[in-house]
Amino acid sequence: MIVLSTCETEAINHFSVFFIYRACFDKLQVGNYICWLVLDYLSDIVYIMDTCVRLRTGFLEQGLLVKDNVKLRDSYVRTLQFKLDVLSMLPTDLAYISTGIHTPQLRFNRLLRFPRMFEFFDRTETRTNYPNIFRICNLVLYILVIIHWNACIYYAISKSLGLGSDTWVFPNISKPEYSSLTRTYVYCLYWSTLTLTTIGEMPAPVRDEEYLFVVFDFLVGVLIFATIVGNVGSMIANMNATRAEFQARIDAIKHYMHFRKVSKELETRVIKWFDYLWTNKKAVDEQEVLKNLPNKLRAEIAINVHLETLKKVRIFQDCEAGLLVELVLKLRPQVFSPGDYICRKGDIGKEMYIIKEGKLAVVADDGVTQYALLTAGSCFGEISILNIKGSKMGNRRTANIRSLGYSDLFCLSKDDLMEAVTEYPDAKTVLEERGREILIKEGLLDENAESGGMQKEDTEEKVERLESSLDILQTRFSRLLSEYTHTQQRLKQRITLLERQLNLTDCGAHANHDTDADAETGNETATGPVAHTDGSPHRDSVEKEGKKHQN
Repeated sequence: MIVLSTCETEAINHFSVFFIYRACFDKLQVGNYICWLVLDYLSDIVYIMDTCVRLRTGFLEQGLLVKDNVKLRDSYVRTLQFKLDVLSMLPTDLAYISTGIHTPQLRFNRLLRFPRMFEFFDRTETRTNYPNIFRICNLVLYILVIIHWNACIYYAISKSLGLGSDTWVFPNISKPEYSSLTRTYVYCLYWSTLTLTTIGEMPAPVRDEEYLFVVFDFLVGVLIFATIVGNVGSMIANMNATRAEFQARIDAIKHYMHFRKVSKELETRVIKWFDYLWTNKKAVDEQEVLKNLPNKLRAEIAINVHLETLKKVRIFQDCEAGLLVELVLKLRPQVFSPGDYICRKGDIGKEMYIIKEGKLAVVADDGVTQYALLTAGSCFGEISILNIKGSKMGNRRTANIRSLGYSDLFCLSKDDLMEAVTEYPDAKTVLEERGREILIKEGLLDENAESGGMQKEDTEEKVERLESSLDILQTRFSRLLSEYTHTQQRLKQRITLLERQLNLTDCGAHANHDTDADAETGNETATGPVAHTDGSPHRDSVEKEGKKHQN
C-alpha cells in the first residue's frame, strides 16, 4: 500500500509538473512525444491499480477492521474521492483522433488525483522521524510548483498576444539568444520568480490583459510570502522548542545560584551537568513525554527499554512477569556527575540502583582508595530495601560509592517496591527468601535473630505510611462530604418543587369543586321549583295556595 501510494504520488507530481510544461512549450511536446506517451499511460496504469486497491482497502468500524469486500466497495463508492477518481480516469485521450497527439491539455482531468498527493504527504509527515525537515521540503515543493505553473502561463499568454509584440511579453524566438527551449523556460522561470516574490523590476505591462495578470501575480506573491514567513517561523520555533525549554531551565538554575551566592566551583559543576544532559540527548523527561499514552502502551515501551536491565538484578531473577512490569514502570533515570557520591557508608538505604552507563567506584572514607569497580549492568542497594530481619547490614549502607565520570543509573525506591509487591504476595515471599539466600551465601545473616521480612517495617516507616493513608482518607472523606452536601441540597430543591406543584394541584381541585357547586345553584334558581312527590318545596307551595282558596 505504501509503495503504491508512493508510485501514485510520483505519477501525480510528474503530471502536475510536465502537463502544463508540455501544453505551453510546443518544442518539448513535439520533440519527445513518444516518451511522454509512455509516461502518460504508465501513470494511467498506476491510477487504475490504485482504484482497484482502494476498493479492497479496509477501514475501522466500531474499532474492528472491516474485511468484507462488499462493505469495502460500498464504502469507497459512496465517497467523493471515488467520483473524482472515476472522472480522472475518463479516456479523454480518444480526442487525439481528431486533434492529434500534440494536445496534452486533453488529459487535464488527471489533475483530479491531486488530493491523493496531499493524503500521502500527511501520512508521511505523521510517520517520519524528521517531521520539521519534511514540512520544509513540502513547502519548498509547493512554492516551486506555483512558480513553475506561473512561468508556463506567462509564456502561454505571451504566445497568444504575440511573441515580441511589446516590451512585457516574451521576446521573439527568432532571435538566436531566445531560440533554445532551455533559455526560453529559464527566462520565464526567472520572470515568474521575480514577479511572485515582488523583489525584481520587470518590464511594465502594456495591455489590459497584461495588467490583470500582473496584479493577480502580485496578490499570489503576497500570499506566498506570508505563507513562507509564517510556516518557516513556526517550523523553526518547533525545531527549537526543546532547546528553548532546556535553556529556560538552565537560566532559572543560574539565576537561583547567583541569587544564593553559590560557589563558582559548584556552579561550574551544575552547568557541566546540564551540558552533559544536552550533548547526550538525556534532557528529555521520560514521564512527561509518555504521559499522553495509555497505560498499556506506556508499559510496553517501558518493558522494551528497561526490562532486560531489571532482570540483571539478582533478587528479581525468575520473578513473576506482572511484578517486573510494575517495577519497570517505577524505574527512574538519574545522572550523576564526576565525583558525586551515590551513597555513603551509614546512610539509610531507601532505594536501589542499576548502572546503565558509566563507572562507579567503591571507595574508602577518604574518597581516594578504591576497593572495587562497578560497571554497566551492576546493581547495588537491593538487599537494604528488603529490610530483612537478621541482616547484619540492617537497612544502612555499608560502603561509599562514588561516580568516576558521568554515570546513568536507574533508581527504584523502597516505597515503590513495597507498593508493587502488595499486589503479588507470592512474589513478595520469593523476594524475601531470595534475599535471605544471598545474605546467607555472603555470611551477612544472623539466623538467631527474630524472623521477619519485608512486612516488618521500622516504626518510623509505619508512622509515615499511616500518615499518608490518613491524608488519603481525609481527602476522600472531604470529597464524599462535599458530594453528600450537594446531593442533599438538590434533594431539598426537588422536594420543595414537588410541594409547590402539589399545592397548585390542590388549589385547582378546590376551585373546580366550588365552580361546580355555583353552577348547580344557578341552575336551580333559573329553572324554579319543580313538582316532587316526596315533599319538595314545590309541593308545599301548592298546598299553601289550596288552603288560601278554602278560606
